[in-house]
Amino acid sequence: MRMGEGVEWGLHCCLALAWLEDDEPVPTATLAAWFGLPPAYLNKRLQALVRAGILSSTAGARGGFRLARPPERITLMDVVTAIEGRDDVFRCTEIRQRAEEAETAEVIQEFQRPCGVASAMRRAELAWRRELAGQSVADLMAAAPPGAADRNRRRYTRTSR
Repeated sequence: MRMGEGVEWGLHCCLALAWLEDDEPVPTATLAAWFGLPPAYLNKRLQALVRAGILSSTAGARGGFRLARPPERITLMDVVTAIEGRDDVFRCTEIRQRAEEAETAEVIQEFQRPCGVASAMRRAELAWRRELAGQSVADLMAAAPPGAADRNRRRYTRTSR
């Protein structure tokens, strides 16, 4: 499984906004400069987070983004789903039914149950989703190195001038 960079960018932006502890919106250009990212591409990812209710946005010259809810209520799975979508990672296409012997009554009966591959992949995906749903932006903040919040605020002050 491979996730796009947008998930990483989205999570880092959520962390940065949470550490600012400020209710002022942060412009896309500031966040993009902060992380060395293309503003237009980052804006698309941030808009996906707005649609998911993770961020809120304010239009205009003094506009930008801020967290729409507390960091404790934003899970990693929320961000992944907002950026990557809700589709299952693995989709069984029942290729086992394409074999010639798939036409016998015994084998047809066997096909009434999911195959072992589909079952194993579903269990793995559920475990992955549970793990991400069990961790919040606040958990990431708590696990960050000492001084990360202060470093974040200083960087914002330098970048937003």
